[in-house]
Amino acid sequence: MQILSWIDWTVLSLTLAAIVAYGTWQTRGSKNVTDYLRGGNTSKWWTIGLSVMATQASAITFLSTPGQAFNDGMGFVQFYFGLPIAMIVICMVFIPLYHRLKVYTAYEFLENRFDLKTRTLAAILFLIQRGLAAGITIFAPAIILSVVLGWDLLTLNIAIGVLVIIYTVSGGTRAVNVTQKHQMLVIFIGMLVAFFLIVDKLPQDITFKKALDIAGASGKMEVLDFSFNLNNRYTFWSGIIGGTFLMLSYFGTDQSQVQRYLSGKSVKEMQLGLIFNGLLKIPMQFFILLVGVMVFVFYQFNASPVNFNPTATDLVLSSEYADEYKTLQQEQQAVFNDKQNIIAAYINNENPKAANYIALANEAQNDIRAEARTLIDKASENQDIKVESNDKDYVFIHFILNNLPRGLIGLLLAVILSAAMSSTASELNALGSTTTMDLYKRNTSDKTEEHMVKASKWFTFAWGIMAIAVACVANLAENLIQLVNIIGSIFYGNVLGIFLLAFFFKFVKGNAVFIGALITQTIVIALYFLNEFEIINLPFLWLNFVGCIIVIALACLIQLTQKNDTRQNI
Repeated sequence: MQILSWIDWTVLSLTLAAIVAYGTWQTRGSKNVTDYLRGGNTSKWWTIGLSVMATQASAITFLSTPGQAFNDGMGFVQFYFGLPIAMIVICMVFIPLYHRLKVYTAYEFLENRFDLKTRTLAAILFLIQRGLAAGITIFAPAIILSVVLGWDLLTLNIAIGVLVIIYTVSGGTRAVNVTQKHQMLVIFIGMLVAFFLIVDKLPQDITFKKALDIAGASGKMEVLDFSFNLNNRYTFWSGIIGGTFLMLSYFGTDQSQVQRYLSGKSVKEMQLGLIFNGLLKIPMQFFILLVGVMVFVFYQFNASPVNFNPTATDLVLSSEYADEYKTLQQEQQAVFNDKQNIIAAYINNENPKAANYIALANEAQNDIRAEARTLIDKASENQDIKVESNDKDYVFIHFILNNLPRGLIGLLLAVILSAAMSSTASELNALGSTTTMDLYKRNTSDKTEEHMVKASKWFTFAWGIMAIAVACVANLAENLIQLVNIIGSIFYGNVLGIFLLAFFFKFVKGNAVFIGALITQTIVIALYFLNEFEIINLPFLWLNFVGCIIVIALACLIQLTQKNDTRQNI
């Protein structure tokens, strides 16, 4: 277990305390709903852009993405290729309409266009998936930090949740926006520092270009995959098609994002904020993946553990599989030693086949790591202890704790926790707003502005407690960043289809949409589990596209078979 120095504790504590205190102080005293839920409509475009980025860039991004690149290379960046397309569509279609109707939530628009039950259904679908995601954004850094630092998991879950609840309940949307600007500053500085330190820690004769060459020889720099193979989760086509639909739904219909730009001073400020996000997001993700690739290169010259999860290693070494695991450790060390000569030959152009030999050595190490995971799973099953053998999420934090100087470890931990707080704050803010405006206010009457602000604060507090509870009972998936995207993909396509029906299919009425959406959600959930049990082959990204198309087709078909109702289009 890693013990932090007093310098790390000081940097970590002061950074987090300053962010929470500043956000609470700057936004105290919101008296009306517009101030509390839409930040008084005072946000500039750069505040909106950074807040939108911070909402999406959770701690999972900074823990899982480098590990994703360490294992699979740069191809994950294709997941974001649909983002710029989605930003343009939202700026042209969604924002002007939301602004004209002066809505507090995205789902308020659906009642104007369809009916109350369709609005309620969309709001409930959002509350389910975002409520689960809020718990995961707390759980993700907590589980990993608890393992590598020896901190108590329950305490970490509660601490992260309580910090977020303090300023989110106190200041509402403006508090979230204000704090996210500073959180993104901490995140950018921390990741830049980490990148330059990784490169600096490479051997003196290994320049950045040579590091990229080594990564390329190991298959880590293959950014684009134009294949139509559904077995590959991340391809150019899944990013452009599935990614576009996912981003349209996330940024256009998910209240945690919609609320960020509804706080803008004008339509222009909102649009500029989203364009800023569209232009910067892919380079940012590319850079974070590149950090992971540089960590991979670092471990080409420095011995790495067979498994980066220290709890998993401790478990298997205390089991009946300890001797087999030690043999794997010896085999990995032998491959590592042999690889040093191969890499030297590659860098000095001494052997034209050196690149092939590097790839073979890495493949051998991957096989060893796979065998190690199998032993860990067996030990976990025999001892009836839940331990995660897949160590992608532990790669970057392992590097930070074992290779960075004191003080900077505290800064990088502050990056991870700031990211957790920023995304969770947006989620709680949106969950509270949606519950207040789409469920509570819509079913009550004659409530004052002050009452609605208090109600929103209490609902935000309640969702914060719920998120902490979800975090306390959550389990690790194969990769945390994938888990969040899987949860979103199960619901987002359906919700996006509802909105597209509202925008572009004027003949479709509320009853048809409501029935079609209920059927579609059932189908999408069934498709997900059919894929999980390998009965069909449909990667989760495609669920966004499939769900959207199904609900549109079903609603149109149902409407054509029904008598026209009298609901007015807007």
